[in-house]
Amino acid sequence: MKLSVKALALTAAILWGGCILLTGIVNLVWSGYGVAFLDVVRSIYPGYAGTQGVVGLVVGTLYGVVDGAVCGALFAWLYNRLSGAGQGNAAAA
Repeated sequence: MKLSVKALALTAAILWGGCILLTGIVNLVWSGYGVAFLDVVRSIYPGYAGTQGVVGLVVGTLYGVVDGAVCGALFAWLYNRLSGAGQGNAAAA
């Protein structure tokens, strides 16, 4: 079975960006929610300040979308290469 690189990249981008967006929105409503998660994200992405309002929320979401897309595409490509997908049954056995 071969994975679609484009589909997995889009899926991972939506999921990871959505996680950061949703956690950030809930943090804006209830301060203190997800602070540990947002601190980890802040330590990974330069220029993102975690709980810094709407601008920080947009910046973090964009970082998450790009990071998710790259990681999803890389995962699908690597899976296809290592599994021998599309090379016939001899490579899979």
